[in-house]
Amino acid sequence: MTKTNDLTRIIQMNYRDRTLTFETQQDLFSPRYVDKGTIAMLETVSFMMDDIVLDLGCGYGVVGIVAAQAVKPENVFLVDVNPTAIEYSTLNAQRNYVTDIHILQSDVYEALGDIRFTKILCNPPYHTDFSIAKKIIEGGYRKLLPEGELILVTKRKEWYKRKCISVFGGVKITEKDGYYVFRSVKNQR
Repeated sequence: MTKTNDLTRIIQMNYRDRTLTFETQQDLFSPRYVDKGTIAMLETVSFMMDDIVLDLGCGYGVVGIVAAQAVKPENVFLVDVNPTAIEYSTLNAQRNYVTDIHILQSDVYEALGDIRFTKILCNPPYHTDFSIAKKIIEGGYRKLLPEGELILVTKRKEWYKRKCISVFGGVKITEKDGYYVFRSVKNQR
């Protein structure tokens, strides 16, 4: 980690065979290092070249930038409600040479129109009430293509398990480093 000034930092993340560099700042989630929950989630995901990926609540862009190095960058969308997150995601996309991705300011799915995804990845704000998580899970079902996956990581298990089962009909849960990674698949009913 390199401190660039009182607000910004440069951090690195080793992911599979690559070293990625991110600029972040104190007002964004996990400004000193890439969050362990995010890493746990990414370690459980296999991307396919034709995936259409949404990094929901992108922060400074870690998940979307990792995805863009595994799939066609033009198939990757990063959204966050925070304009500072959008600014830093854009900077970090350039820093990591994935400039064809789509970075949008959006309150959950609002700015995405009719776009549908094969994978939606999110590290939701789980230290608040469940209203945002409810929007993420319920809206995620509608935003996924058939057989698409909603992948979430949290430290809480039971509420997310029940909600994913009620919306998707099932969930696979992997515990990794004190985090729960939830994977729900949209099946045609």
